[in-house]
Amino acid sequence: MGLRELITDVWSWLDYKPAMADPRRPGRNAWAELTSSWVPDEDLRRLAAYRLLAAYDSNQAGQVAAVTGDDDAGVERRELGDASKLVDTALGYLLGSEQTISVAGAEHADDEPTPEAVQALAVQDRLRAWAEKELVPLRVQQAERTAILLGDAVYTLAWEPGKGRVLLRTWDPGLYFPEWPEDGEQDGAEFPTRVHLAWELPEDKRRGLKTRVRRVTYELGPIGPASRRSTAKDGSPTREYLYADDGAPVLVHGDALNTDTGAITRSYPWAPNRPTPWTCYLTDAEWNLEDLTHADFLYDLPLSKATYRIRSDGEVLDRLDLMVDFIPLIHITNSIPASGEHWGKPTVATVLQALDELSATDTDSSGASATTGSPIIGLAGARLPIDRATGQPLPVKVRAGTVWQLNDNGRMDVLNTAEQLAELRARVDHILDRIAANSRLTAAGLGTLDPTALPSGYALQLALGPLDSLVAAMRLARNHKYAVLLRMVQRLHQAGQAEGWHAGDSLPARLIWGPHTPTDRAAVLDEVVKGVGACVISVETGVRMLSDAGYPIDDAQAEIERIQSRAFDAAGRLADATGDNAAVRRYLGLPERSSEIPATPLIPVEGRD
Repeated sequence: MGLRELITDVWSWLDYKPAMADPRRPGRNAWAELTSSWVPDEDLRRLAAYRLLAAYDSNQAGQVAAVTGDDDAGVERRELGDASKLVDTALGYLLGSEQTISVAGAEHADDEPTPEAVQALAVQDRLRAWAEKELVPLRVQQAERTAILLGDAVYTLAWEPGKGRVLLRTWDPGLYFPEWPEDGEQDGAEFPTRVHLAWELPEDKRRGLKTRVRRVTYELGPIGPASRRSTAKDGSPTREYLYADDGAPVLVHGDALNTDTGAITRSYPWAPNRPTPWTCYLTDAEWNLEDLTHADFLYDLPLSKATYRIRSDGEVLDRLDLMVDFIPLIHITNSIPASGEHWGKPTVATVLQALDELSATDTDSSGASATTGSPIIGLAGARLPIDRATGQPLPVKVRAGTVWQLNDNGRMDVLNTAEQLAELRARVDHILDRIAANSRLTAAGLGTLDPTALPSGYALQLALGPLDSLVAAMRLARNHKYAVLLRMVQRLHQAGQAEGWHAGDSLPARLIWGPHTPTDRAAVLDEVVKGVGACVISVETGVRMLSDAGYPIDDAQAEIERIQSRAFDAAGRLADATGDNAAVRRYLGLPERSSEIPATPLIPVEGRD
């Protein structure tokens, strides 16, 4: 099969697969759902890439190869979970031991109780309480595994009036369709002004429902008049904009109309002194698939054929004003996108062909092990048993204790495939080493490195160098997105007037990742003891180092106070026993008294210095 067209884009590393040549007509129609008329042509390669990667994760790459005509014997290919192991290993290193929400300035609420520090601590406590209710660690693990496997992941945030908090949900990136302006740049640092989440709903004969397309749309647009629930001529629910008798728009409480320009502005709780004419609209509608033509793509489905859904509180989701000036959706990329690109790159992208070769080698190794354990035997001059019914020799089977009677010139030849099996196993190890190196997960990171091959801990640190840089790049690609997500959480609570969330600027919050490699706790402890004892580092820094190393320190400030309290109690007892202030100073690690140090009592004890 020759290469008819050279395509260079974010998914070019998959061009060796026939299914990527023409995703709308791949081989034997492997992706039937991609042939739907509403799927935009520019998204076909991305969706086909997602399906191929998902097949590798579920050990179905051989089946896909057989369906698309890439390998007729693909159904017999042995897949032993190597792709899934790479994804899970990268996920573990990315997430680290834990994830913590931190608000800048909250750490100073104890020792420096300024109003700003107290407010930061309060916001941090509220965010952590929200994260516990919304199972944020679980949601993060769901989304990040998808991002590592497919290259992309999607979060949505929504205010739930019944629960009185923001809901966090994760989505398959195959349902995510951003809409960019024709002259806009699809850069990873920019945000689209209109996005869709779309998928097909299967036919439900029991409920009399046909195959449908559901589309959830978030769109930034000018603020409009107030609206209410209404009913269309066909009886379906819709929204109606309200106008006064003189034609003036009816405004939502707090909005203002500029009579000169006709624009409506609004001051949001997080920007009370900065009115803006923009808001976000939510539309959730369905279309019967049979009502759509091949000219009706996702981005311009006919609204006249739409059926709008109704929210739990009775609001019709037809351009519902969410009362926020941002789209509550976050797109996570696994890697830092190239300039002008919007999509990420999965961890297994560069080693996908190596995984194919590893699977083929495993298949060959399985066949070789079968002939080694049950070898092929050639017999000459043997007296074989005869089937009395047919008079033909019975099939010869090799079993324990089997005895063949040979003639004088008879012989038995055995085909020995042990050498070929050993070579195949050595090749498996070679391919695994290449996968470890090229994926930057390293043999040490994957756990396949012999510990005796490393002479020291420094050698292990050098061996983990590529993994460290990989994790640093993956976290860098996510840090800004999670900061934006936490800012959106604050603003949605303010917009919903949740208890405790007062108006004002959103405070900078971020998601802090735990250490991705084990820490030598004994070495850190020794370093802290020596550094604090020599007055090279402060007690605060030492306690923070111990906490980062994994010691169970819940509150650093409280831990410091306990350490200091016990140290001064012990120093008081030493002063009582010896009466030697110099000895007490040495015990506390303080310098000896000099002319520059005022001769003030060191430890206040009743009745003496």
